[in-house]
Amino acid sequence: NVRILSNSWGGSGFSQALLDQITKANANGMLFVAAAGNNSANNDVSPTYPSNYNAPNVLSVAATDNRDGLASFSNYGAGTVHVGAPGVNIFATLRSGGYGYMSGTSMATPHVAGAAALLLASCPLSTATLKSTLTSTGSSAASLAGTTITGRRLNVNQALQACIGSAISDVTLSANRVAPQP
Repeated sequence: NVRILSNSWGGSGFSQALLDQITKANANGMLFVAAAGNNSANNDVSPTYPSNYNAPNVLSVAATDNRDGLASFSNYGAGTVHVGAPGVNIFATLRSGGYGYMSGTSMATPHVAGAAALLLASCPLSTATLKSTLTSTGSSAASLAGTTITGRRLNVNQALQACIGSAISDVTLSANRVAPQP
């Protein structure tokens, strides 16, 4: 029942074998969420893999700061990067143990993957509809206009509202559904 693959890695070149596996994942209903990269580069001009694979289930994520600005390090691409998500000074677990603040598209990507999991826990969505819901319901961000496909930053509340068709300010999450508070 794996439906979401969170890919906060990159740096290798194009691989037909990897694209074949991403395509196979699509056939099995899996969304492939991928970090756009941290080189301040235009992925339309200089592809970064795996986020640049041309497959219907790939959702490429740029990093934004706390003011919805495109992070200075984040890769972008008006034709290749779908959406932005928080990726600057994110409190996270550290490899050495403990917690600390980190920045990168690898911090933004799990926000989108987590939102995808929350949507699937609430609504039975196809992979295409899941991707479309995540990208179309985001908040408009001026810094992402012309630098991403959608010009939007992830908005989990709006995605859930679109998914379940009601406001979620009065809900609690259960294991398999979203239920209104009494």
